[in-house]
Amino acid sequence: MEIGKARAVGKTVKQAPDFTDLETWRLARELRRLVYRLTARFPPEENFGLSSQLRRAASAVTASIAEGFGRYSNLENIQFCRQSRSSIYETRDHLTTALDASYISKGEFENADALAVSVIRIVNGYIRSTRNAEKASDGD
Repeated sequence: MEIGKARAVGKTVKQAPDFTDLETWRLARELRRLVYRLTARFPPEENFGLSSQLRRAASAVTASIAEGFGRYSNLENIQFCRQSRSSIYETRDHLTTALDASYISKGEFENADALAVSVIRIVNGYIRSTRNAEKASDGD
């Protein structure tokens, strides 16, 4: 679950005062940082190819969490979290491509993939807790 005291805002229950306080966003940020470190070593010919795609996918993870947090309703927040989760899967696929192209080592891939799987789990938990908050607000 997320850190912070829940407070009702319209039909939205916020679990934290700001998206940067969400453990979900913080872990996704770690993934984004790792991706940027790894892609910094990619060959120059990948600057507008795999490197760019991988960075965009990893950046979309945190951006979607932030955007969902700022939405009016829990249902909108959940939709953006689902988009975030899709971007994590895209990131994992691009990491596999980087491994296959020998841009990253097997160990680097395994570390990044394990982190990505952890982000998927925490996003799923955030979706569940947000869905439960939505159900609880329906009873009001």
